[in-house]
Amino acid sequence: MSYKILAINPGSTSTKIAIYEDERELFTTTLEHAVEELERYDNIQDQFAMRRDAVLSFLEEKAFDIKELSAVVGRGGMLPPVKTGAYEVNELMLKTLRERPYMEHASNLGAPIAYEIAKAAGVKAYIYDSVRADELIDLARISGMPDIPRMSTSHVLNTRAVAIRVAEKYGRKYNEMNFIVAHLGGGISLNVHERGRIVDIVSDDEGAFSPEGSGRVPCRLLIELCYSGRYDKKTMLKKLRGNGGLKAYLGTTDAREIERMIEKGNERAKLIYEAMAYQVAKNIGELATVVEGKVDAIILTGGIAHSKMITSWIKKRVQFIAPVEIVPGENEMESLAYGILRVLRGEEKAREYTESAASTI
Repeated sequence: MSYKILAINPGSTSTKIAIYEDERELFTTTLEHAVEELERYDNIQDQFAMRRDAVLSFLEEKAFDIKELSAVVGRGGMLPPVKTGAYEVNELMLKTLRERPYMEHASNLGAPIAYEIAKAAGVKAYIYDSVRADELIDLARISGMPDIPRMSTSHVLNTRAVAIRVAEKYGRKYNEMNFIVAHLGGGISLNVHERGRIVDIVSDDEGAFSPEGSGRVPCRLLIELCYSGRYDKKTMLKKLRGNGGLKAYLGTTDAREIERMIEKGNERAKLIYEAMAYQVAKNIGELATVVEGKVDAIILTGGIAHSKMITSWIKKRVQFIAPVEIVPGENEMESLAYGILRVLRGEEKAREYTESAASTI
């Protein structure tokens, strides 16, 4: 039996959709939303009908009958902390996203749009590997400052999907193996998977700097800069995420442009670019200690994993820990669809979202 799955991934100025039949992508597109159009709405939730109608209009243009669907999956939004994997969308989840999300974020519309279309199609709606998935062990939650507990914020959707894929390549099950996965994109985050559970992470503000993020910076000097009177809060936040990292040092977030600089002999560009790889390698070593060095594979993924320069620098420093697998790309739509395909095939079970859905292990 084959299954057709609609995947929906709302972003800040676009909504990505894709239709899969089993593992085969039938079509995918990015529906762009003009800034002027978005500015008419007071908040993310007010965009619901506009984005839903855009999805339905595109499907109509493609002459795709939603009655053919076996399931619909939306990007999981800013819920209270939940476990990894699939959750069936229910009224409580929708109410939580509508009335008390952890923060305003376009992903909060993934579940509502999926639910509405699934209801019309007569099938179930799901989220998969929510951006708020949190399975950290208790030891990993201690930061050193009681006011600031550590929480799980990493690129769960893509990193978990590629870990499952690498486990299959090795002829083993994901929940039998230990992985360290580094997502190298506009932001960089890493996590460690111990027998099917993401037990610790290095978030994009705790570790390596990235194309637009400052990453881990000296705390004392950061505090002094915040109170220097030179910058306001908004500017400082942009220094940490948006105007930091490669952009701050080299004026661009485009890794390809930086590699062209290096090829032309720009030594400063090489120093900064290699420093980013150096810091990723340090983060990988840090996470290896969590599983006492028992790492089956290190996986490099995300858009920058296409770069042979970056991946070779990282691999050189960490291959003594475990074999290094390179799985480039974001893979978000595929990850959503494949996750629900496993649910439909009975290989995974979807969880029920409840008031006590917060992850407690």
